[in-house]
Amino acid sequence: MPSSGPLMGEADVARAIAERRIAAEIVHPGAKTPTVEAAATALHVGTSQIVKSLVFLVDGAPHLVIANGTGRVDAGALAASLGAAKARLARPDEAAAFTGYAVGGMPPFGHRRVLPVLLEAQVLGQPVVYAGAGSDGAMLRVSPAELLRATGARVVSLAGSGPGGR
Repeated sequence: MPSSGPLMGEADVARAIAERRIAAEIVHPGAKTPTVEAAATALHVGTSQIVKSLVFLVDGAPHLVIANGTGRVDAGALAASLGAAKARLARPDEAAAFTGYAVGGMPPFGHRRVLPVLLEAQVLGQPVVYAGAGSDGAMLRVSPAELLRATGARVVSLAGSGPGGR
C-alpha cells in the first residue's frame, strides 16, 4: 500500500475540475453528506441520484468503482468482469492511501494516483448525479455522460447482493 500523506479535500477537487475542464460543479447543501441517505436528504433528490466512489482491491490492485448509491457492488461480479480471482472492498485507510480522500467525501476523480475506473451501468440512467467532492459537506453535481468522459471509465454491470460488496 502506498504511504499516505495528508488527506486531500474540496480545493483539490475544484482544481481537478478546472485543470481538466470538467463540466461539473461543487455544491454545498448546508448539511453533512457522509452517507447516500444523508446526501439525498440534504440535496432534496432521490437516493438513486447519489453515486458513491468505492475503492476495491482486485487481485491486490486498487480500482475505483462508481456505483449507484442505492445499489450494492457485487465483488464477485467485479472480479469476473476483470478476469481476476478475487476482489474486496478496500478498508477506509487503504482507500484514503490510494486516493488521498477520506471515505464519505471521496470524489470520482482528482485522486492522488490514477486508478482504473469502472462505472456501474445503472448510473447512466440518471439525468444528473451527485458524487463526493472531497469533504462530507460538499457534493459534485455532474451528468453521467460527463462523469464517464472525465474518468475514462469502463461501463460495467456490477449490481448485486453477493458477499463482499457495498
